[in-house]
Amino acid sequence: MFDSPLSASAYDVLGVEPTVDDDGLRKAYRLRLRQTHPDTGGDAAVFIQVQRAWELVGTEEARAAYDRGHGFADAFAPMSSTAGSSSGWRAPSTHADTRPRARSYGQPGGWRRERYLVLIREWAGRGVTLEDPYDPAVVRSAPHHLRRLLADALAEEATARIVADLGMGYTVWHDVAAGGRSGDPESKLDHIVLGPSGLYGVLSEDFGGPVRLRRGEIIGDGVPGSPIADLLGRMRVIARAAGVRFSGALVVLPDDDVMTSIDELGKVRGIPVVIVARSALSTVLRRGASGARAIGGNEVFDVRTRLQQAVRFV
Repeated sequence: MFDSPLSASAYDVLGVEPTVDDDGLRKAYRLRLRQTHPDTGGDAAVFIQVQRAWELVGTEEARAAYDRGHGFADAFAPMSSTAGSSSGWRAPSTHADTRPRARSYGQPGGWRRERYLVLIREWAGRGVTLEDPYDPAVVRSAPHHLRRLLADALAEEATARIVADLGMGYTVWHDVAAGGRSGDPESKLDHIVLGPSGLYGVLSEDFGGPVRLRRGEIIGDGVPGSPIADLLGRMRVIARAAGVRFSGALVVLPDDDVMTSIDELGKVRGIPVVIVARSALSTVLRRGASGARAIGGNEVFDVRTRLQQAVRFV
């Protein structure tokens, strides 16, 4: 919850300054519990946030660790690519990981990472050197559109790691151009995932707070536009260009921002749509979405070839 560039800090949730003493922090926590408790008319989601905030700063040891911060630096180390091999990202490891990985093409979150670094330095001002552009204090003080760039990049990278762990039976393309101007991330498809359970268009998002559903669309305080409609539109562009049929559409969100880990909406514009908590993504991709068409045998190779020939990256 509090490791998102868009989320409020634990101190913000408790309504205090980071410099508050331990006694003041404890009083603020008790007050916020009373204010947000569902039995007294409070919001259940906010009540959970208050409890989580206390877990992070409620003890001397926890508070010290939280104040040091972990930053928002690279969650993944770039993999070098060679001709004919897949390219992408992998989590840094202290030992060699010999497990079979999914085939991965493109750079998840790459465009937004690069754009964030350019704009955060412009925002800091000429002549100012940012020692760490991912420092939590720097990120949280930045304008919302910059924090949104970084949050989206982190969300895409998290999805990439999950898909990579599914194994060699899966292929994933990241940051796929889906119409519009070249290099325009607003007209891209975050991920295309091909596996035995089907072919899926995937949107990785972090809106910075809980979301709701209304008439087949995601709504919430931090939700711009129509995410599901936009996702389906981009999938249609890719489907026409490659001559393939998508089995379903997945919207992947942070666990804390959804009420249920797997929320199947049924078919929207003829495509099964699922809202998925990040921790449940591998489950959905392995078993498939309800009503989605599985892909097997030679069809997997045919679809992969068609996509390889048609996919372009932002």
